[in-house]
Amino acid sequence: MTIAELIDAGARQLAGAGVSFGHGTNNAFDEAAWLVLWQLGLPLDTPLDGPDSVSNRPVTHTEKAQVATLIRARINTRQPAAYLTHEAWLQGVPFYVDERAIVPRSLIAELLVQGDIDPWLGAHTHQVLDLCTGNGSLAVIAAQVFPDVEVTGSDLSPDALAVARINVDKHGLQDRITLLQADGLASSELQVRGPFDLILCNPPYVNAHSMAALPPEFRAEPALALDGNTAGGTDGMDFIRQLLREAPAQMSEHAVLVLEVGHERDHFEAAFPRLEVVWLETSAGEDQVLLATREALENHDYP
Repeated sequence: MTIAELIDAGARQLAGAGVSFGHGTNNAFDEAAWLVLWQLGLPLDTPLDGPDSVSNRPVTHTEKAQVATLIRARINTRQPAAYLTHEAWLQGVPFYVDERAIVPRSLIAELLVQGDIDPWLGAHTHQVLDLCTGNGSLAVIAAQVFPDVEVTGSDLSPDALAVARINVDKHGLQDRITLLQADGLASSELQVRGPFDLILCNPPYVNAHSMAALPPEFRAEPALALDGNTAGGTDGMDFIRQLLREAPAQMSEHAVLVLEVGHERDHFEAAFPRLEVVWLETSAGEDQVLLATREALENHDYP
């Protein structure tokens, strides 16, 4: 059996088992390729076609058995592949991940790397806050993209912060990224580090109906990072309501907030119908990440 045949067989198994994707891949073939390449110790960008392809490389019986075990684990546990490999990639940057933190996949990462929010930044941009940092991926990418800024990553979960610490250390950014435990913006340490010139936030925003319908792969992640209804609401906007009220006090004069709301734009606009925001274009469309200035947040009439 060759690597190509092993990947095809794995893809058929995954598709037949009805597993759900969305944690780095969106289809059975890519997921199978990820698992096969990882198990064989090959880089995930190893060519599967062209003159340098490894597709026709034979696999040993041992390798075949090891891949089969990994594929079965993916099917039987319904855990995201990243939890099985303890590795995830975001915008070409590798991160450690386990069940203590959400799998990195924020669309804000591509906006940082591609420079799409640069028009709102400038010489005044010195302090960056990654609120709800989780595994620390956005904090790390922000520090890499903006080498002259200091980054604070905050999260309510000490477990998530332990994973973030691994990733900050992994990328040698201990001197430029500070990790803090905080519930939203309510932290005296966070207030001391502010005001912030740029706030990045991929918060819990999933509405109650969608939370109830999440497939097992998403239920394997910490609910704290997904459920936007912990204050008794149902529209997924509980955390965001508090954030938008409190943010201006932690923002410098020309600061902006970049906020991810996933598929909840309708609920966001229903909750904040008169708030002036800019919807930013991402690979997933123009309705999942928004930008708000301090002025717009400060002048908004909150219910």
